[in-house]
Amino acid sequence: MFDILIVGGGMVGASLAVALKPLKLQVGLIEAFHFGAAEQPSYDDRSIALAYGSSRIYQGMGLWNKLHSGVEAIQHIHISDQGHFGATRLAAAQEHVPALGYVVESRVLGKLLYAELASGEIAQYVPATVFAVQQDADCVIVSIERDEVVESLQTRLLVVSDGVNSKVREMLGIAVTRCEYHQTAVIANVTTAEPHCHTAYERFTPHGPLALLPLTQGRYSLVWTHQDAEVAATMQLSDAAFLCKLQAEFGYRQGEFTRVGQRAAYPLVLQKSVCEVAGRAVVIGNASHALHPVAGQGLNLGLRDVATLADLLAEAVQTGTDPGSATLLSVYEQRRQPDYAAVVQYTDTLVRVFSNDFAPLGHARAGGLLAVDRVPALRHWITRQSMGLNHRQARLSRGLGLRV
Repeated sequence: MFDILIVGGGMVGASLAVALKPLKLQVGLIEAFHFGAAEQPSYDDRSIALAYGSSRIYQGMGLWNKLHSGVEAIQHIHISDQGHFGATRLAAAQEHVPALGYVVESRVLGKLLYAELASGEIAQYVPATVFAVQQDADCVIVSIERDEVVESLQTRLLVVSDGVNSKVREMLGIAVTRCEYHQTAVIANVTTAEPHCHTAYERFTPHGPLALLPLTQGRYSLVWTHQDAEVAATMQLSDAAFLCKLQAEFGYRQGEFTRVGQRAAYPLVLQKSVCEVAGRAVVIGNASHALHPVAGQGLNLGLRDVATLADLLAEAVQTGTDPGSATLLSVYEQRRQPDYAAVVQYTDTLVRVFSNDFAPLGHARAGGLLAVDRVPALRHWITRQSMGLNHRQARLSRGLGLRV
């Protein structure tokens, strides 16, 4: 029997599995697809925004020194509203931290996590699919199919991290609330004439936010929100026409846009599970919460799930407590709720207030950006929110290893 069985080997599920290695528990990981091969670097590598708080989580896991050379630091964030005066400027130096956050290619982070998993301490079922979940008082029975063979696995705690469209969450009977923004994110890597100098941009437009995140090799990661009806036309543009349209939306603060790589698009929603716990099972990461990418909070919220759950499981090992006990999972749910509520409200408010061309509201937004820029206490709160520090800090979130 496993102590902990994790369903979903994406960034959050794999991070949890690695975080738990020092506890010497019996841990298993189920993933439906082969882990990504270590393909060659490409201009079109997709990237992830890691808040400063998330870098501390990986530091506590002992991974940051291995990852640090492959990330690009965000030392400045410039926030503006198209067509209105006023801007907010956030700086790492003002908060006395080395960076507000970092941008890392998904390939680089994934390669590191899967290398850590290859040590053999974590039992891996890859590729395998879960087709049934049954709970009793002492364990969860998970039925999987792997290589056309059916197996039953038992675990004292089931952690569900299989994404926004989680099948296992549905099997557990956990409902979700869902809000459609009728927006789609167009993502691509782009290059500008001027060097990025570790500066990220968040530019609000009537169609939705446009973000540029500094990447290695002088590139920017672009996340450009469109209304659903406008996406097809933008995706069909030639590279030259795409860059021309992007230039008109963003302006010339970075000079001319000179190159764009492959484009992709994905719909944006706000989705939240109505609870995190069902019996001996807990949902984390995108299985629990899916957010609009504005302010780059999604993965970082999931990594704080990892930090909190790992902290509680370390305490359970010390005290000999059942890792799937109702008490432990209730404490987990209580500790995570304030962070969920704050981040959901923060991101949803930004989307609704700034994706609006109502003129009086535009003037109010401009005043708000100026206020944040000029009122230190307000700027400090916004900066800490972007760094993922406005919440209860688990040991990993403070850059400390788990107690073993």
